Amino acid sequence: MLNSSKEFLEDFKTYLEVERNFSNHTTRAYASDILSFLVWLDSMPPQDADFNKLREYIYFIQKFEYTKTTIARKIAAIRTFYKYLYREHIVETNPAVSLNAPKRPKPLPKFLTPEEIENILNHVKINTPSGFRNRVILELLWATGMRVSELSGLNFGDLNLENNEIKVMGKGAKERIVLVTDRAKNYLEQYLQTARNLIAPGYKVTTDEDAPIFINNTGYRLQNKSIRNAINETVKELELQKKVTPHVFRHSFATKLIENGADLRVVQELLGHAGISNTQIYTHVSTKHMKDVYDKAHPHA
Repeated sequence: MLNSSKEFLEDFKTYLEVERNFSNHTTRAYASDILSFLVWLDSMPPQDADFNKLREYIYFIQKFEYTKTTIARKIAAIRTFYKYLYREHIVETNPAVSLNAPKRPKPLPKFLTPEEIENILNHVKINTPSGFRNRVILELLWATGMRVSELSGLNFGDLNLENNEIKVMGKGAKERIVLVTDRAKNYLEQYLQTARNLIAPGYKVTTDEDAPIFINNTGYRLQNKSIRNAINETVKELELQKKVTPHVFRHSFATKLIENGADLRVVQELLGHAGISNTQIYTHVSTKHMKDVYDKAHPHA
């Protein structure tokens, strides 16, 4: 692998992190994919690879029996890499423009029924400040459909509880407004007035506009992993057959709105989806759920 290729890779990682605002997970995955590609090129500079060379590489990696999802990601990484090289005038033409990824199957998102969610919420142990905080977190996930990263990133300046609104920072640094139910708002207000001040005894906890809403026992911002752990602890005791994650709460939120007749465009805005196609999958979930209920309930189904 050429030294110049290594430099291209480092610059590409910076481009993904800073300019494209990719998550750490996606950045690492793309960087790993491009590293494998550059190693395969060996002594050939990436700017000398044409469309046929890229096709040859795709044929090569298909021998390893990767899933269609992994192949698609590797191709997406290459397309993004050459788009970057073209933008930086390192290549005169982009050989990856016509590089097509295999169609990835889109599994229907998993969701919980309102009864299952209420069961989870009611089993959160709220007899400690951190336990009450966890209940508030789950209430908000169910009420708003926020991503876990959006929820952990909330600051005091994002709250407009008088109007039942919260400003969140979504993917690609895009801001949007989510709406909060009265029940979730009441839980949140109780947390802010009492439990939050008791979570980190001995540590300075502020309420400035940039101060985090959800904190750990040392007064710092609560991380995504801690939120997942809180859910796991509660769900483990219930012995549910379904896997429950913060994103399942998001799926459940969207599915319930669609089932109750919410407009797709409204759901798209609330979820922060870039395109309507990402939201349409919930109509399929709703239809499948309806068919399952029908099959179980109708005597001749």
